[in-house]
Parts: sequence; structure tokens; C-alpha cells
Amino acid sequence: MKTIQKTAITLTALFAFSALTGCSNMSTRDKNTAIGAGIGAVSGAILTGGSGIGTAGGAAVGGVIGNQVGR
Repeated sequence: MKTIQKTAITLTALFAFSALTGCSNMSTRDKNTAIGAGIGAVSGAILTGGSGIGTAGGAAVGGVIGNQVGR
């Protein structure tokens, strides 16, 4: 089970970072939202043991927080 969890976390992080490389024309707020969603997804996966609902919830909360940072 730990192998699956580590794989899920690694893939989520890689996806988030690769998605950010194509964001050169994004505003600062959009970039903060994407970064927050990525960090939230990884955090949600870690805190809930790799649960899909926890990962999605973490991404949603992280995205909202990232959007509101620097307002």
C-alpha cells in the first residue's frame, strides 16, 4: 500500500510541476491558484493516506487559498 501511496504522491507532484511549465502567460493570481492546488493535492493525499477524496479536497482548498494570497 505504501508503494501505491508514494506513486500517487509522486505523480501528483510531477503533474503539478509539469502543468506549471506551460503557464508563462498566466497572471500572478492564476499561478498562485495553480501552485496552491498542487500543494493542496499533495497535502490532502498525505494527510488522508492517498484517498482520492482527500486529494481532490486538498486541491480545492489549496486552489482557493492560492487564489486569495496577495490580494
